[in-house]
Amino acid sequence: MYKIVKKEILNPTVTLMQIEAPFVAKKAKAGQFIILIVDEGGERIPLTVAGTDEEKGTVEIIFQVVGATTLKLNQKEVGDELYAFVGPLGEPSKVEGKKNVVVIGGGAGCAIALPMSRGFKKAGAHVTSVVGFRNKDLVILEKEFKEVSDEYVPMSDDGTYGTKGLVTNALEKLINEGNVYDEVFAVGPLIMMKFVVLTCKKYNVPCTVSMNPLMIDGTGMCGCCRLTVGGKTKFACVDGPDFNGYEVDFDEAMSRNTMYREFERKAYDDACNLFKKEVK
Repeated sequence: MYKIVKKEILNPTVTLMQIEAPFVAKKAKAGQFIILIVDEGGERIPLTVAGTDEEKGTVEIIFQVVGATTLKLNQKEVGDELYAFVGPLGEPSKVEGKKNVVVIGGGAGCAIALPMSRGFKKAGAHVTSVVGFRNKDLVILEKEFKEVSDEYVPMSDDGTYGTKGLVTNALEKLINEGNVYDEVFAVGPLIMMKFVVLTCKKYNVPCTVSMNPLMIDGTGMCGCCRLTVGGKTKFACVDGPDFNGYEVDFDEAMSRNTMYREFERKAYDDACNLFKKEVK
């Protein structure tokens, strides 16, 4: 069993946890993920490794409460244990050999963007972190991003945090100021990543995206996480999660991601009702 040693509410729907998992902590690298099961009989969900402490043997995860399983996970407290916690899975991100990079995170995707900023910085790159949120109430990890970024560029849809506008507006402004980047790394909503890629294409800047499609087993056997990349079928769990953004079929990925939305909503509502009954 895997004990929860820290729990922190980052905003109304996003939570950070540290889990005792020494073998995962020893091996995990930037860009990799774990699959956890909250309790016996529960479903598997993938979550990016947001950070590790090898000495303490802990792994940091950050998740958004969007479905039944993340709701159950969020009901766990410090001292509780998870049924399973497997990893690291996926290919580590390629952070070596870059001199000047932009890491872009949108919303809860900042939980994945942060370890990327850390990884690039540790590898010696000049890191500009661009983060975007709908409003200031949803901001997460500001202090952590500032600690690992040479430049920190906050954006918000309504202007209540940083500059009003989209992350693509910030990226285009940085490029038009004369900055030359070896790579742009983007993670967040699919539609955001699609337009980051289109902006990069406009200026011929290499762009890598972190894909988070539906996933079950994490070994490539179930096929749920398949994507079309460069006209070929790829599996995010074993071939990714990072891919050349120029080659990803985002329209197909967005269509697939909505397939089970109604089922997820029902499962979430059922879990909410069960929790309310237990509280009573």
